[in-house]
Amino acid sequence: MTPIYWLIVFVVLIAIEIATLALTTIWFAGGAFIGFLLSLLGFSTGIQLVGFVLISFLLLFLTRPFAKHCITHTEKTNVDSLVGHEARVTAEIDNRKETGTAMVNGQEWTARAESDEVIYPVGTIVEIRKIQGVKLIVSAKKEG
Repeated sequence: MTPIYWLIVFVVLIAIEIATLALTTIWFAGGAFIGFLLSLLGFSTGIQLVGFVLISFLLLFLTRPFAKHCITHTEKTNVDSLVGHEARVTAEIDNRKETGTAMVNGQEWTARAESDEVIYPVGTIVEIRKIQGVKLIVSAKKEG
């Protein structure tokens, strides 16, 4: 009768994984399958449980980072895609005065310098280093 219980656990865990696609129960389904095999081979319930726990956690810790990397794909949003592009300063960027705007792709953004010591006058072409909230963080455009 024990193999049937392991099979039920296996099927339920697979169903949950299919329903959620969250990479949370698949590892334990692998452990349940090992428990099922151990029960078919006549091992005691204690050995089956140890096999279930051991295989589940081995699968979780050894394959989850790889699986998560392969399955989840993050795409840059429009804002993230601006990093590395050029912008033209439309109002002097001075972090100490908390002033500055820059134009990118026809849109004006609040802009701040990457370094507080640097001031960029109007008309300067700068490079976008990162986006922080609704502000562009910029630095001098690298030549090359």
